[in-house]
Amino acid sequence: MDLSYDSKAKSNPRRLIGFAAVVVLHIFIFYALVSGLARSALQIVKKPLEAKIVQEILPPPPPPPPPPPPKQIKQPEAPKVEAPPPPYVPPPEVTPPPTAAPAITEVSPAPPPVEYKIAPPPPVMAPPPGPAKADIGVACPTQVKPEIPRKALQEGVSGVVRAEALISNGVVKEVTVLSGPRVYHQAVRAAMMQYKCVSGGGDIKAQQEFEFKID
Repeated sequence: MDLSYDSKAKSNPRRLIGFAAVVVLHIFIFYALVSGLARSALQIVKKPLEAKIVQEILPPPPPPPPPPPPKQIKQPEAPKVEAPPPPYVPPPEVTPPPTAAPAITEVSPAPPPVEYKIAPPPPVMAPPPGPAKADIGVACPTQVKPEIPRKALQEGVSGVVRAEALISNGVVKEVTVLSGPRVYHQAVRAAMMQYKCVSGGGDIKAQQEFEFKID
């Protein structure tokens, strides 16, 4: 249910005290404005403010260091005078007493001279006789002409090949190429191994040259 303002004020005395304080404050402000108290307060506020600079008091500087002591000048020392060495006195010569030479009682005869015999050098063995040299045309009348390799034709290689054949009992046993372009070596060996030679009593060696020309 609703309560009136007087009943609320009576029931809450704190609110009544606060309301009274507000009324008194308004009355005081109104009185101050009328009496000029507010103007004097504004003038006090408007007075210029004076600012003073307070200088910082610095400590006095430290005293200067004392001057260094003067350097002592050393007096030059007098040169030392060395005493001269005593004069050299040679020692007296002492002569040894004479000694008698030993007597030779017996002389041994000198030994006879020794004869050294130098052995003769061993005889030089003669090397065993090798195969006899022969003309290839006489030793091998039937010959085969070597073929020109395809590689030599492609590269256009010309030259002279010198080879040596070892012939035993009419048959070519071995062919050694001595000089010439390498591309022809196999062809020369294959041709000389097909030679028909004359049989003899021992082994013979015969050399032959082959000239290859490629136009």
